[in-house]
Amino acid sequence: MNPRPAPPPEPVLWIAGPCVLDDDPADALAVARALADLASRQPIRPVFKASFDKANRTRGDSPRGPGLQRGLEVLTAVRDATHLPLLTDIHEAWQADVAAQVVDVLQIPAFLCRQTDLIRAAAATGRVVNIKKGQFLAPDDVPWLVEKARDAGAADVWITERGTSFGYHRLVVDMQGLASLALDAPRLGFRLVFDATHAVQRPSADGGRSGGERRFVPPLLRAAAALGVRAFFTEAWPDPDRAPSDGPNALRLQDLEQVVQDTCAVCDLVARAKTS
Repeated sequence: MNPRPAPPPEPVLWIAGPCVLDDDPADALAVARALADLASRQPIRPVFKASFDKANRTRGDSPRGPGLQRGLEVLTAVRDATHLPLLTDIHEAWQADVAAQVVDVLQIPAFLCRQTDLIRAAAATGRVVNIKKGQFLAPDDVPWLVEKARDAGAADVWITERGTSFGYHRLVVDMQGLASLALDAPRLGFRLVFDATHAVQRPSADGGRSGGERRFVPPLLRAAAALGVRAFFTEAWPDPDRAPSDGPNALRLQDLEQVVQDTCAVCDLVARAKTS
């Protein structure tokens, strides 16, 4: 008897959007519409990402975003126009219930990944909880983050790798650590996401603002895909050099489709190899 063919793998999860919102919803809508349009041509499950507040800026005069109320209004406009799932950061526990009324995924920023009350508040909303793995955190510390969220009632936990501190103003991607997380994810019951744009960030390296090396984003995405990762995070902006935050490490919106296509091709090769 011939064996049953393996079921096709689920679509690649792709989180994309601007680092931070501005007061005008037109910019966010342009990125979201481009993402929705891209998803109609590429085998991805899209999630639109944008922050209403970047509370961890190095300089006090750096743009932070429109704030919670206005930011959620902009995200609501994006959701109504595109029907995309939404992801946003929260920085304080009280923000979880408010943001959960609009977004599908509550993100715990990397610097706050050990904040127990913040994780518990996000988990209690019933939304997906995406915990950004801190730049200072070892891969074998991740299970404790997952346990915190699960114990607080989270039904779905994502862990996002975004690079590890390597001296001052530098991050590196530990591929052995990423492979370890990829192997642990099914056993521990979390989805592993690879954030390629923050992984090439140069924290505070540009006069108190972050620099970055966006040219390394595509090869790092392909490398993560080769390890079996099937969920990715990329910030994108029509003109990153004019973005209010994280421009040097963000992708140009016009380049996003080719990057997605190339990464998905590697994901497809890995999936075929597993079933051959």
